[in-house]
Amino acid sequence: MAGALDGKVAIVTGSSRGIGKAAAMALAEQGAKVVVNYARSSEAADAVVADIGGAGGEAIALQADVSKADQVDAMVKATMDKFGRIDVLVNNAGITRDTLLLRMKPDAWQAVIDLNLTGVFLCTRAVSKIMLKQRSGRIINISSVAGLMGNPGQANYSAAKAGVIGFTKTIAKELAPRGVTANAVAPGFIATDMTEELKNTEEILKFIPLGRYGQPEEVAGLIRFLAADPAAAYITGQVMNVDGGMVMH
Repeated sequence: MAGALDGKVAIVTGSSRGIGKAAAMALAEQGAKVVVNYARSSEAADAVVADIGGAGGEAIALQADVSKADQVDAMVKATMDKFGRIDVLVNNAGITRDTLLLRMKPDAWQAVIDLNLTGVFLCTRAVSKIMLKQRSGRIINISSVAGLMGNPGQANYSAAKAGVIGFTKTIAKELAPRGVTANAVAPGFIATDMTEELKNTEEILKFIPLGRYGQPEEVAGLIRFLAADPAAAYITGQVMNVDGGMVMH
């Protein structure tokens, strides 16, 4: 696995499945040493590490609930102890607790905000110190079309993902003087475990001009470009959709 990220190190949060797994594989294919982060069960994360190793890459699995500052700090320390640098951070970890606003309990609101928004803050804060010292780094935050257009039953998720966009634009301005870029990727309906539970697929497809769900690898392709391509060095503070044309600015 040789490529644009040879000698570089990437952390991908929530990368044992779905978009995170596809991103971890794509960055490893570019030569990055990858930290496969998982929250609870190590089994799926270990399988991703094995897949990367089997293809000639290098990866380790590290457990951390990204909504907890001490666990994030421990993950970043373990990464530095092992690899000595961090060049790419993909903030992908996320959960849903969907229900209509009037039925939404405060804990369902808080759980989603804690992981999907505060987790992005904690990971970025921990890693940006290292990137600023290196005077280089690329941060890619996974938002959602729900953060741009809203979605009934997802007040918590939409609020968190909209927050990720505002956060991304701010850190892009703060970190740019030291050569660190920050961008957000907003996937639409992607074929993952999260969308498998949706019942109204036919209705959803009516709103997608390309008429199908996206694949995790299609999102990972944009993540790979932003993380690895020299041409992405002048792109920062942007929100890019991978949504089949569902939301057009």
